[in-house]
Amino acid sequence: MRITVFGANGPTGRLLTDQALAAGHQVTAVTRRPNSFPLHHDRLEVIGADVLHPAAVDAAVAERDAVLSTLGVPAAKEPISTYSQGVANIVAAMERHHVRRLAVVSSSGVDPNSYSDGGFLFNRVLLPYVTRVLGKTLYDDMRRMETLVCASDLDWTIVRPSGLYDLSAVTSHTVVEGHADGRFTARADLAASMLGLLDDDRYHRTTVSVITTVDNPTLLQWIRREALAKK
Repeated sequence: MRITVFGANGPTGRLLTDQALAAGHQVTAVTRRPNSFPLHHDRLEVIGADVLHPAAVDAAVAERDAVLSTLGVPAAKEPISTYSQGVANIVAAMERHHVRRLAVVSSSGVDPNSYSDGGFLFNRVLLPYVTRVLGKTLYDDMRRMETLVCASDLDWTIVRPSGLYDLSAVTSHTVVEGHADGRFTARADLAASMLGLLDDDRYHRTTVSVITTVDNPTLLQWIRREALAKK
């Protein structure tokens, strides 16, 4: 299958590109920094392009069979538009070129729910702070992205992981429609779940959650590895 991956140079995008190549697909990796992209393969094309530029997106989508978006930007106080504007360009290009299959990474923070193992600190303090204060502009733009994806006529799937972290390989994970009761998602599992959607029509025009079911960090470990490591 001919696949285009947007956000290919991010942590999940690199894993997804590598897994897609290992599965035998022909992959177009789209990144603003092509010179820093670490993967090389006979079936890999690396395109230097900005998802906010419609003409560049159009060229990356033409003659493909499916598009996978792992776009990601840091939280910020200022308004964010990368998700909504970028995916709007992707959807428009797919409709022009009659490419049907689309999967986009969003976040469980778009529709936050309490978790059975979260406890008071996580459910009542940390989760509201992250989704309503620290990441408000980010999640607002993800909601705009989800709205325009749902309004399209494509065979779309919105993929919502929980707190992302790194594992060395794909492990046990669950994909469920709607909300999943799990606080963490390994990036390798997120990538694998997106790749699996290409051969699974059960989740067309559906929002799914992906959670990792083994080897999850504690909350403090996750904060140290993810939040503090990025400072």
